[in-house]
Amino acid sequence: QVQLVESGGGLVQAGGSLRLSCAASGSIFAINAMSWYRQAPGKQREWVAIITSGGNTNYADSVKGRFTISRNNAKNTVYLQMNSLKPEDTGVYYCYINSRAYGRDWNDYWGQGTQVTVHS
Repeated sequence: QVQLVESGGGLVQAGGSLRLSCAASGSIFAINAMSWYRQAPGKQREWVAIITSGGNTNYADSVKGRFTISRNNAKNTVYLQMNSLKPEDTGVYYCYINSRAYGRDWNDYWGQGTQVTVHS
């Protein structure tokens, strides 16, 4: 099994910054893509950013230029640096990884979510 532990959420004023972390542990031989999603109150979960095993990144248009996703493969950890935060960035942020144990198939795993609240 794989466990994802997120941290770094909190309350911040508009224009401020937060850095989210998501550490994966357990039966991990390799990790493919790592992503962040978010869910605002009353809305569906939406994709925010992705980083591939090769380090390529992509972002939702709503966060492009403000958020930066990165990963530390030695620590099986993905980060999301969020700058110039806006009230519409408020929501629960979830990390996602696609990984496999040795000799096993690839599987998807989700973190428990961390709350980000941006007040104006």
